[in-house]
Amino acid sequence: MAATGGTKTIVTALIANFTIAIAKFFGFIITSSSAMLAEAVHSVADTSNQALLLLGKKRSRKQPTAMRQFGHGRERFFWAFVVSLVLFSIGSMYAIFEGIEKIRHPHEIESLWWALTILLFAMCMEAYAFQTAVKESRHYKGNHSWRSFIRRSRIPELPVVLLEDFGALMGLIFAFICVLIADTTGNTVWDGIGTLSIGILLGLIALVLAIETKSLLIGESALPEQTLNIETAITNSQHVERLIEMRTEYLGPETLLVAAKIEFKGTFSSSGISDAVDAVEENIRAVEPLAKIIYLEPDTYEEANT
Repeated sequence: MAATGGTKTIVTALIANFTIAIAKFFGFIITSSSAMLAEAVHSVADTSNQALLLLGKKRSRKQPTAMRQFGHGRERFFWAFVVSLVLFSIGSMYAIFEGIEKIRHPHEIESLWWALTILLFAMCMEAYAFQTAVKESRHYKGNHSWRSFIRRSRIPELPVVLLEDFGALMGLIFAFICVLIADTTGNTVWDGIGTLSIGILLGLIALVLAIETKSLLIGESALPEQTLNIETAITNSQHVERLIEMRTEYLGPETLLVAAKIEFKGTFSSSGISDAVDAVEENIRAVEPLAKIIYLEPDTYEEANT
C-alpha cells in the first residue's frame, strides 16, 4: 500500500472547513442557534486538525539523525493521534456542554432561513470534501469494507479526514433537522438536542481515531497479504533453504522494517553469502517497495530451535 496519498484530501478538507467555519459563525451571529455555534466550533477544530496533519507530513520528511536513526516517519502517527484528542477536547466536549446548557435554558432561534441557507451551503462544501476523501481512499481500500480499511490502513491521514468529514456531514444534517423541528414545533429545546447529538457523534469518532492511531504509535506489523508476499519472495529465492523466522513493523507510513533469519542451501564463502543476502533483499523489495529497511541473518534451523 503506497503511503504518499492523502495530501489532496487534507488540503481540500482544510479549505472547505475554513470556509464553512466562517459561514457558521456568521450564521450563529444572525440566528443565535446553539447548534450553529457547535458546528462552527467543530469546523474550527477540523481546520486545526488538517493543519496538524500537514505539519506531521512535513516533519516526517526530515532526514534521520543520531537520535532518530530510522527517520521521523512516526511523526505522522503522532500528529494523527493529537488530532483525535483535539477533536474530542474542542469539538465534542464543547458541543456536549453547549447542548446541555441550551436544553436547560432554551432560547428562540432568529432568522430561520438564514440558518437553513448557511447549513445547506456548509453541507454542499462538506459533501465535496467527503467525496474527495472517499475517492482517494478507494484507491487504497481495495475490496475491503470501510470498517476494515480504517482498521487496516497504515496511512493515518486518510481515515482521520474520512471520519472527520463524515462526522461533519452528519453533524450538519443533525443541526439542519433539529433547527427545522425547533421552528416547526416552537420548542427550541430541539436546538439543544441537535447540539448534544453533534457532541456525542464527535466523541465517538474521536474515540475510534484515538484507538486506531494509538495502535500505529505503539507499532503495527505488515498487513497479512504483505507478510505472505515477503515470505514467498524469501522462500522462492534461489539459494534459500527455508525461512526460519520473520518479523515486520511499520516505522512510518512509508517505511516497513523487515527482519528475518534464513537458512541458505550449501556452504558459501563470505562474498557468496553476501551475494545471496543481497539477492533476497532485491526479491523482497520487488514485491514490497515499502520494505526500505531489511535485516537478514543467515542461520540454521537446528540452531534456531535449540
